[in-house]
Parts: sequence; C-alpha cells; structure tokens
Amino acid sequence: MDRGLKHRTSELDFGQTDFTTIINIVGAYFEGLHYADTALLERIFHTDAVLKAPGLRRSLKDWLDAVKSRPVPSEQGLPYEFRLLSVEITGEQAMVKVACPLFEYNYVDYLGLLKENGQWLIVNKMYADLSNDK
Repeated sequence: MDRGLKHRTSELDFGQTDFTTIINIVGAYFEGLHYADTALLERIFHTDAVLKAPGLRRSLKDWLDAVKSRPVPSEQGLPYEFRLLSVEITGEQAMVKVACPLFEYNYVDYLGLLKENGQWLIVNKMYADLSNDK
C-alpha cells in the first residue's frame, strides 16, 4: 500500500464521527419524547428552531411547554416504537427522517440539523400525523 495513501486515510473518518453524532442526537430525541425530558430535548435543538406541521407553527419554547404539559408516554406504559428511517448528510447539514408513533398518532418527522461551531443541533422539525393516510 502506498504510504501516502495509508497516512491520508488514517486521518480521515469518512464522516463517521458526524454520522455517529447525528445518530446519538436522534436517540436523545426519541428518549426526550418517550420520557418527556424537556431538558434533554432543549439541549439537542437550536434555540431558534421552528417546529412545523400542516397548519401549525411553534417555537421551540411553545413545543417544549406542550411536551411538559401532556401525559408522559413512558408513564402511560406506551411502547417505545420510534424508528430511524433515513439519514442524509451533506457537508455540515443533515436531514433525518424518523417514525414517531406517539399516543394515538403515527408521526413521521423530518429533522433538519446543522453543524455550527463544531456542534450538530436540530434547527428545524417538520412533522405530520399519518394515522389517517391510506
């Protein structure tokens, strides 16, 4: 093997670090939803994140207040059935698609993330309930 190539590739992780970080954020997102851990959710969202559903727009604060005031899924005995559906990373931006069955809803969320100042955070969440889609 060419020593130059070996040296160069040993210094690269081919995006693995970013991918792992994003997967950990998704895991924290699932945990935050299931246990209504708003402190955890607040840590993984940018302060100016906007949450959007058809006909609904919420600030991060408004959404976190709603999470605080609703029943806690884990305390209701609801199953932990969140699923990662896809991850696409392009440079310092990423789009993640997740399935979030929660209460009587069947949400699919698109989480937009940006890496700024060396840190990945969710900057946008779009979601819709697909329970009635056929």
